[in-house]
Amino acid sequence: MPSRHDTIDDTLQYYQSDREGLTELEAAHRLERDGPNVVAQQGPPSAISQLLNAFNNPFIAILVVLAAISACTDVIFADADERSYKSVIILSTMVLLSAVLRFVQEYRSERAAQALRALVSATATVLRRMNGTGQVVARTVPTQDLVVGDIVALSAGDMVPADVLLIESRNLMVSQAALSGESLPAEKYDTLGAVASKDSGTPAGQSDGSLLERPNVCLMGSNVVSGYARGMVIATGAQTYFGMLAGKVLNRKPAPTAFDLGVNKVSRLLICFMLVMVPIVFVLNGASTGDWLTAVTFALAVAVGLTPEMLPMVVSANLAKGALAMSRCKVVVKRLSSVQNFGAMDVLCVDKTGTLTEDRVVVTRHVDAGGYSSDEVLRLAGLNSRYQSGMRNVIDQAIVEAAQTQRDPDLAGWRKVDEIPFDFERRRLSVIVEDMQGEHRLICKGAVDEVLSVATSVRLSDRTVVALDATQRADLRKRCNALQRDGLRVLVLGSRTIPVGMRNDSYDASVECELVIEGMLTLFDPPKASAPGALAALARRGVAVKVLTGDAPEVARATCAQVGLDASRLLCGSDLATLGDKALRECARDTVVFAKLTPMDKARIVRALRADGHTVGFLGDGINDAPALRDADVGISVDSGADIAKETADIILLEKDLAVLETGVVKGRETFGNILKYLNITASSNFGNVFSVLIASALLPWEPILALQLLVVNLIYDTSQMLLPWDKMDPEFIDKPRKWDPRNIRRFMIWMGPTSSVFDITTFWLMWTVFGAGAMYHAGGGNAGQIVMNSGWFIESLVSQTMVVHVLRTARLPFIQSRPAWPVLISTSLAIVIGCALPYSPLGEAFGFVPMPASYWPWLALTMLGYITLAQVIKKCYIARYGQWF
Repeated sequence: MPSRHDTIDDTLQYYQSDREGLTELEAAHRLERDGPNVVAQQGPPSAISQLLNAFNNPFIAILVVLAAISACTDVIFADADERSYKSVIILSTMVLLSAVLRFVQEYRSERAAQALRALVSATATVLRRMNGTGQVVARTVPTQDLVVGDIVALSAGDMVPADVLLIESRNLMVSQAALSGESLPAEKYDTLGAVASKDSGTPAGQSDGSLLERPNVCLMGSNVVSGYARGMVIATGAQTYFGMLAGKVLNRKPAPTAFDLGVNKVSRLLICFMLVMVPIVFVLNGASTGDWLTAVTFALAVAVGLTPEMLPMVVSANLAKGALAMSRCKVVVKRLSSVQNFGAMDVLCVDKTGTLTEDRVVVTRHVDAGGYSSDEVLRLAGLNSRYQSGMRNVIDQAIVEAAQTQRDPDLAGWRKVDEIPFDFERRRLSVIVEDMQGEHRLICKGAVDEVLSVATSVRLSDRTVVALDATQRADLRKRCNALQRDGLRVLVLGSRTIPVGMRNDSYDASVECELVIEGMLTLFDPPKASAPGALAALARRGVAVKVLTGDAPEVARATCAQVGLDASRLLCGSDLATLGDKALRECARDTVVFAKLTPMDKARIVRALRADGHTVGFLGDGINDAPALRDADVGISVDSGADIAKETADIILLEKDLAVLETGVVKGRETFGNILKYLNITASSNFGNVFSVLIASALLPWEPILALQLLVVNLIYDTSQMLLPWDKMDPEFIDKPRKWDPRNIRRFMIWMGPTSSVFDITTFWLMWTVFGAGAMYHAGGGNAGQIVMNSGWFIESLVSQTMVVHVLRTARLPFIQSRPAWPVLISTSLAIVIGCALPYSPLGEAFGFVPMPASYWPWLALTMLGYITLAQVIKKCYIARYGQWF
């Protein structure tokens, strides 16, 4: 076993690896032996765990408790020959129906989500030797195919795919926030020590708890902020540091999202309402009938009636349906709850490049400091872009392509010595190259101010070098600003010859000094033709777009003006430093464009907008966007983005297009709308039924409906609501962002619930007078009058509860101005048919029903006409009063 003082070559030999990587055959053998590089808990939950989790819901828990109480009541108080357990059977059916449907929906949606996530799975660059020829090739492979001994390349933006021992690095900074919670990146470099234990598969040094501090070990779950490196994989999958902590990290309950908090608030409201109403029903019913045992049973049935047990299934079905609909628009949903957050989003923060522009950069000019065209400036810029080994981007690609059009297409005659990678604080990148005379030359390109800050001289058009004084600095900035106002991105190029006494094979940022300004490059990224229309569509949907970019303010302002965004108010990153959190919230309300931002600036703006009450989405694809993606309500990235951006995001776009986002917003709002429909309609209908029961318990000598019959009503009605997720939403609903508002649900219940009670009371009167229930009671006809009363109200209650769905599902005139989707129309129609036919069926007597006479149906039709009319009037009054529906 290697010791802490072995050389890198000894460690490579110990792992039977090589600096040029494993052979394809050996890698396949190790993959088969050790298994894929996957942490077990990262995969989808097993079917058994998902089934058990489907029962983990407060409403289902309530039903289980009520079923247990009902069973105990049958056992303790009923004679052996009278124990039918019908209530227990119905309650159990409702529990199983809700839980099983939720399980089926979530199981299918999880598998579908896994398939979608596979489209954007992370990859790694690995060196492999071809079988037979031994030729070394750099291959991009899924991270799950990595094996111990593989040599991987890491650069800015990469997620570290396994535990890696560094064998070569340059200016490598790694963020370990996911493992340590430390926001500042750690410097990593190849050095002796901290090798791994082959026998245990555990990186050495883990036992003393200092593995995170090892400078030459990069751990799975961290990401590269800047620099580049090569390293050998020393642990994969469950044997990694991350894998061993998985039980503590991945099994920890995630922080609730805005969607989860909204569902929890609504659930608490409904449970508190039930806890208040049920005791009142129990006392009134027991006092009026004198039968306290029956009052207990009836109160339990009322509790069931107030329990929206289908809520988990409806929520799951809606979210899954929304995610699948978005996938058809090339939008991959990684977290289902983000679908609703997408719909609730009222502020979308975007980067400029690739979102408002084509992300298709071309070099338009290469000029010296005097503004004259210069091939030498392009040549030097080409060397810088060609030899930088960080994350490739469209700017470097454009510069290399432009430089290759010169007479020296291969930029021959130079050898790369070292580089100082780009980071978002310095905002510049330098490479050190050696010419054929052995001279080391540093070539630096970057943002205007950042390169000028380390320059002391300037090369004039006649190739003479003079000191860079204040006047020349001002002239250069003025010239650059003029170009930026035309929407051109400007890069300044500087260089210096490294003195002989300072030459070596490794340099750091301290060598970026005393630069000679060589000239400037201008690059143009044309605005997308679709951007103005997409921005206008988002504005119509109530989504304000704000641009958060690292570009210069002049470039940002020009581009935004071209796509129709108001850039009259603009804040720079330097301005943010002078603003406190409260002042930033106030400025962020009206500011559309933020320029020259660091990654932390972007995240701070997102947090300020959220603190101001907005639901914020952030669209970004770079490593600099990761903090803002993490802090947004819904993080959005693209398939071509950096690994860390894709890993952090909730939603992945397979095409970087704002028009796709507008479609996602619509789907999110449709999803949320159908969830609200179920909650508002079911809560108000159930409240109306309970209100009617309270009145009947005070006025009638018996229960207006038996506990068993009330359970049957709930079972039939709840089953009919299973297809509500497939309903359509009114256009005016999806034109505005929507959020959870428990106060509106409570208000809606109070307004709409008693509406049904008006016609419940008229039904009680009809049953008592017209259909003879009262006469039977006074004649001492036993329970015959109660049976008539129960049968008549059972039908009226179920029909009214089901028909009002069509009134309350829309703010418009039902059927005429807004037609329900066919699944909803069919399910509600079947519920009405089953309810009306049940008293006439063989099961009718078992449930305590009698067939109603033919004269009952015209009265029922008049009652429904009156109810639907009154419900429509109350609905319009509600909208006029509160200005909203759901």
